Amino acid sequence: MITSQQLRAARALLGLDQRQLAELAGVSLPTIQRMEASGGQVRGVVDTLVKVVSALEAAGIELLGENAASSGLGRGVRLRETAAGRGRGPRTNVTVLFDRKPDASDDDNAA
Repeated sequence: MITSQQLRAARALLGLDQRQLAELAGVSLPTIQRMEASGGQVRGVVDTLVKVVSALEAAGIELLGENAASSGLGRGVRLRETAAGRGRGPRTNVTVLFDRKPDASDDDNAA
């Protein structure tokens, strides 16, 4: 349903702290803390998981399963598999902070 990594990423995209997410979902702060601390797939009471996922979706988060296509528009984040496997390899991936790649003329404008 949702992984702890997805939960933390979704909360970060929304700019929420754990307490704010707990309030939005109608669950306790320790529940959110436990969910985020779990490894891999979040386990718990189904009703609680549904509350948290529903709160995230209502706030604009689209949760993507393994190999799922995104049906929405807008920005997002997806962990891709690397040559080292499952996104756990060395941190050599390029981070792009803008919608386009910088070109040589950007270096001239930066001075």
